[in-house]
Amino acid sequence: MQKRRFVSRIKEQAIEKFFLLNGLFAILVLAGIFLLLLAQAWPAVKELGLKAFAASRWEPTSPVRESHGILALLVGTMMVSVGAMLLAVPLGIATAAWLADVAHARVREVVKPVIELLAAIPSVVVGFLGLVVLSPFLARLFNTSSGLNAVNGSILLAVMALPTIISISEDAITAVPQELKSASLALGANKWQTLIRVTVPSALSGIIAAVMLGMGRAIGETMTVLMVCGNAAAMPHSYLDPVRTMTATIAIELGETVQGSTHYHSLFVIAAVLFIITFLFNLISDVVLQRYQKVMR
Repeated sequence: MQKRRFVSRIKEQAIEKFFLLNGLFAILVLAGIFLLLLAQAWPAVKELGLKAFAASRWEPTSPVRESHGILALLVGTMMVSVGAMLLAVPLGIATAAWLADVAHARVREVVKPVIELLAAIPSVVVGFLGLVVLSPFLARLFNTSSGLNAVNGSILLAVMALPTIISISEDAITAVPQELKSASLALGANKWQTLIRVTVPSALSGIIAAVMLGMGRAIGETMTVLMVCGNAAAMPHSYLDPVRTMTATIAIELGETVQGSTHYHSLFVIAAVLFIITFLFNLISDVVLQRYQKVMR
């Protein structure tokens, strides 16, 4: 008996150390990526200064006057990403709740695999559909010369983020103990009240994780936004204006620049800013989640 306990304790300690090493390895990888970006971005910052990157004009190869401002690219990225989340989050959570608690089992068995298959569609195919189908429709709808704008990018990124948000949120809602739902129904709440006031709040940690992953997909997407957002490196004034995201700028220009030039290192400044934005978003989400869990306890 004591031997079994000893072996069990050794296994538990080994598993704990294994997960600890995995966590430390992940932290080291992230730190290494960030340091690499900073090392490549530093020559441009040293030469131009941080103030140069706060400008709104991105024309690093202009024969008249070079400008390395990334503000327009940052605004374009945020517009497209936030627009995508405003569409994807409510639709994704509502669909996940419907699949988990409302839909018939046979319907769920058909609908959920179809939704998950959407994640397998290549981003270039989604971008092509936006270019051929959605762009002319938006141009007619808003009476504009082109449908290649932030609205187009937001809609397509929302479609691409939906499978992630729906799948993870549905798993989180399904994992809520049946006892909580039964207790709510026994106290007089109907099925919809139980879903909104008990089930969804209890699954909020998983839902927030789904939203974080969806946001990461939206911010990091390259090919789709490159094809449908218009790629105008100018400050947008509305969602009907063409925009260029930071990821699209890196994808377009990195292969065409002279390695070691100021333009080359400026692209790494964009990459470092993108990394910091993603990290801060995840950090804020984690803090909000922890505070919510403390309140619920």
